[in-house]
Amino acid sequence: MTAAIGTDIDWAASLIASGGLVAFATETVYGLGANAFDARAVARIFEVKERPQFDPLIVHLGDAAWLSGVVLSVPPLARLLIDTFWPGPLTLVLPKTERIPDLVTAGLPTVGVRMPSHPSALALLQLAKVPIAAPSANVFGHVSPTTAQHVAEQLGERIDYILDGGPCTVGVESTILDVSGEQPTLLRPGGLPVEVIEAMIGPIRVAGSTSGQKEPQLSPGRLSRHYATRTPLTIADRDRTPPAERRIGLLTLVAKPGDERYAAVEVLSLGGDLSEAAANLFAAMRRLDARGLDGIEARLVPESGLGRAINDRLRRAVRRSDESPAC
Repeated sequence: MTAAIGTDIDWAASLIASGGLVAFATETVYGLGANAFDARAVARIFEVKERPQFDPLIVHLGDAAWLSGVVLSVPPLARLLIDTFWPGPLTLVLPKTERIPDLVTAGLPTVGVRMPSHPSALALLQLAKVPIAAPSANVFGHVSPTTAQHVAEQLGERIDYILDGGPCTVGVESTILDVSGEQPTLLRPGGLPVEVIEAMIGPIRVAGSTSGQKEPQLSPGRLSRHYATRTPLTIADRDRTPPAERRIGLLTLVAKPGDERYAAVEVLSLGGDLSEAAANLFAAMRRLDARGLDGIEARLVPESGLGRAINDRLRRAVRRSDESPAC
């Protein structure tokens, strides 16, 4: 049976409290949520998403006061970031309490926590009265969902309910910052630009990607291959003309002369606005993927602000034509 799509937050909260799986909107992407304290419910997330257990989940909080039940301590730097940027698209990695099952954190002693700003997500958390562990609500490794219909297309027959909160306004996942050690470390660029954080706390160390071996990941979104379309995606060469014998689609920030040579074109922002481009990114990738093309070429955007997160997703989505679409 396909999960219903609706706006009944009370019903969604009761499902979470009783061990169910609910997809819900955040400002970043739709998440697939379960009670973070319920190891059996969390195990269903991994099963439904076909997600390897070495990839940890983010725990969503309905109030910053909930931190005491989830993390062991909140250092002054983390407190400053929380007071400034929560609720919002910033995940902080901190030492976890024993109440958080090891399955949530891939066996690591730390957990990623954030407080979403989407009103529907906050209402769900506060009604469920428990932290919610939630990765993106899609099959592991594929394009993240930014509408309820995106969730239904991939996971509709596997989950209990889809709480429709409308299109996601940020459109890329949260920025993840490890503040569990002496030096803050960027694990994943995302919806809060790194420059904004550095303006407050100074330079941030950047962690490299991992190859996809089965060691526990420090956070979600760090595998070198992720966010994959089924159609092979490559980074566009600015001087390249698409071959006439193949149907190639183009993903671009703004339209340029000559783009009509492509079989299909998705423009992320008519005015070149990176916030608008981020909000449109995953939906545009999905539309191109549904066109039956031979390939997709994506142009990188300026590497500043949200452009850093956009380019990160595009680089991780790159796949050769002889590779499997699954990541």
